[in-house]
Amino acid sequence: MKYYEQLVDLGCFTLDDVQALTGNRRTAQSILDAYKKKGLIACVRRDLYVAISLETKQPVPNRYAIASHASPGAYVCYHSAFEYHGLANQVYYEVYTAATSRFREFEHDGITYRHLPSPFEDGIEAKAGGVRVTDLERTVVDGINDYEKSGSLEELLRCIGMIAYLDPVKLARYLHCYNKTILYQKAGYILEHYKDALKLPDSFFKGCRSEMPKSKRYLYRGLQREPHILSKGWALYVPVDLSVLTRKGAFISE
Repeated sequence: MKYYEQLVDLGCFTLDDVQALTGNRRTAQSILDAYKKKGLIACVRRDLYVAISLETKQPVPNRYAIASHASPGAYVCYHSAFEYHGLANQVYYEVYTAATSRFREFEHDGITYRHLPSPFEDGIEAKAGGVRVTDLERTVVDGINDYEKSGSLEELLRCIGMIAYLDPVKLARYLHCYNKTILYQKAGYILEHYKDALKLPDSFFKGCRSEMPKSKRYLYRGLQREPHILSKGWALYVPVDLSVLTRKGAFISE
């Protein structure tokens, strides 16, 4: 158990990491094999290992740390990021992980780790325990862009409703990174209903309107088959009563 405490400090590690500790690749592989047999470490996927706690017999790193090591540059996103930030109403048995380097979906300890392509690298925070996760503003913009990966539209709105403040400069930057005119419509419409709670200035919504397309769009696919009305200020067709989605009356349809 000479290297066990060092592996606990690493939490997640690869053969290269162990080689850096031992100075010899064959020795590193021998240690991995021996520690696995003793139950001191577990193999999460090919060349990714986690230290196992002697007290709990569970992995030392949490699901978010494991996801952050699934591939070089990986980071936690979408609903999993809301979970990490303590805002999700539901905890899922899957973790969304974005990375430029693709990895195959894998499962460990009842949790499924799913790869998503990374649209851009801005808005990623490094946290304790080796976790890399999108910040709140990036998580919100990602969710509005693809609410299905945030659980559902209802779940997304509930998560946003729990946030006390969003930085309008960051929001505008991430919207610019996506460079999708309809996203400005959706973000402006949704966030305007939380304007006071999130302390968002009029200038943010003015900026969203300046990037809007001239054509009318739908808030989400399939809305054409549901009761809907036009939000004239955003040229966006929306459900007749979004308060049904939030169950809190947070939205008043225009």
